[in-house]
Amino acid sequence: MKEEGHPKYYDCVVTCSCGNTWTTKSTKKELKIDICSACHPFYTGKQKLIDSGGRVDRFKKMMKKVNTSSNTKK
Repeated sequence: MKEEGHPKYYDCVVTCSCGNTWTTKSTKKELKIDICSACHPFYTGKQKLIDSGGRVDRFKKMMKKVNTSSNTKK
């Protein structure tokens, strides 16, 4: 078997954007991630609602128009 057939395997330090770190094995020495089980809403039970650009308000306005226009046409 060829020696160069497999990549090097390192102890890897994983760092989350929330500050949580842990060690695992990987072909890279360091990984930086955006979200982990310590900060993900599914695991923490704390959901963060982010309304980017007023999408919820625009949706509510659109639904209000649809409901009022359908009621006036009858």
